[in-house]
Amino acid sequence: MTRHYTEIVVVGDDKKGLIARVTSLLFERGINIEDLDQAVRDGVFRMTLHVDTSEMIVKDETLRDDLTDLGDELGVDIQVRFPSDRQTDRIAVLVTKESHCLEALFQAREEGELDAEISVVIGNHDDLEPLAAERGVDFHDIGDEKGVPDENHLLDLLAEYEVDLVVLARYMRILSPNVVFRYESRIINVHPSLLPAFPGAEAYRQAREEGVRVAGVTAHYVTTDLDQGPIITQRVFDAPAGAEVEALERRGQPLEAAALVEAVRLHLDDAVSVYHGRTEFRDDVDRSQYQLGLSEEADALRPSEPRDGAGLEYDVDMDIAPKSSEDD
Repeated sequence: MTRHYTEIVVVGDDKKGLIARVTSLLFERGINIEDLDQAVRDGVFRMTLHVDTSEMIVKDETLRDDLTDLGDELGVDIQVRFPSDRQTDRIAVLVTKESHCLEALFQAREEGELDAEISVVIGNHDDLEPLAAERGVDFHDIGDEKGVPDENHLLDLLAEYEVDLVVLARYMRILSPNVVFRYESRIINVHPSLLPAFPGAEAYRQAREEGVRVAGVTAHYVTTDLDQGPIITQRVFDAPAGAEVEALERRGQPLEAAALVEAVRLHLDDAVSVYHGRTEFRDDVDRSQYQLGLSEEADALRPSEPRDGAGLEYDVDMDIAPKSSEDD
């Protein structure tokens, strides 16, 4: 689904008739629905629509007001994002105590790698407030003394700063469906393992205990299923025999930052799309400008043999291998 469509997101308590009321309003205003997806998790209803508003019979603001009024009547939150709403996306970065990913995002923005504004940093602890202050970026602490976040405050801040993309820069809390549903396909996380291996907490420790020889990190879109969202980028590193958890962390942290920055860049450039739970390059994208997995240098070291069919002479015209004697 490309971004020239208007996006409408409905979130609230699950109740009968929601889909019909919203779609009827759109039909009455000459709006064609191109895609509709809905889900319910923990009693929270979410519906995401991508609609063509090019021939609608009302103005943008009238549609926004009408949907807001309908949401008030139904007791749900309805958000509308028109393609023309903003030239530059606004990013909210969620953090806890580790600084390396936040620093990398700031550096990438300053060097022009990210076509977006980092508008606000939100933490469940205040440890990284000085780092945000150095860059002149607002910081808000939404955690209590134990770091438990106030998600209503979080949602208020995301709305106040008109956030387009939420980036979890080693934010050590699980977002509830109430947040995830409102920012479907607009939340990116980095996880310290090669997902789907070792989801959840203590991923480096899990890798150490399983004795892996190659470990890595994954940047992915966040869904309501923990660490199972569509993978965007991955990076790998060697895990020496006997390496302790701290050693794996030291190897992994720079790659966490690199994978997260690259995933954010891919999203902002609209270079990837999500289809059936997988991310794929869009057809018109210059793939050489991005790195999803191994670097070219690392890929060049990958052995090419042995492989099925090695050593067989192929029929050039038919592009098939003749049967070996073992096939008879």
